[in-house]
Amino acid sequence: MKRKKDSEKLGVVDVGSKKVTKRSARASAEVRLSQTAFKALLDGECPKGDVLATAKVAGIMAAKSTPQIIPLCHPILLNKVNITFNIHNKTSMITIFSEVKSEGKTGVEMEALSAVSVSALTIYDMMKWADKGIVISEVKLLEKTGGKSGDYKRK
Repeated sequence: MKRKKDSEKLGVVDVGSKKVTKRSARASAEVRLSQTAFKALLDGECPKGDVLATAKVAGIMAAKSTPQIIPLCHPILLNKVNITFNIHNKTSMITIFSEVKSEGKTGVEMEALSAVSVSALTIYDMMKWADKGIVISEVKLLEKTGGKSGDYKRK
């Protein structure tokens, strides 16, 4: 049997025969700032405006734009995209959560992960004036439902 070159394998996965099911995914990311930058963010001192409101919109836009930024990702009609933030005053950290829902033939994990990643990058961009040492970490899928592979929940 002749093995295909990697370039010959490249292509969008055929999901035509898959059943339409309800799909959901949740993801999270952490952003750790210096105490000075964290205080400036909470006090609304960012010259660019409301950091968390902007990061929320950026995350929603990223989820909707996932096929444009991740090669070979299927365009998906999204029913819901939500971004929330947990503020950790003691550690100067923000945890970002995304929730994405759809009814389709392929999952929404990449949309949920794109949403938290771009939200985190937006916080960095808007706060780098106060702290270039901001750390983005722990980008991860928390859970997903629907589809042939079944449900997944991070332990």
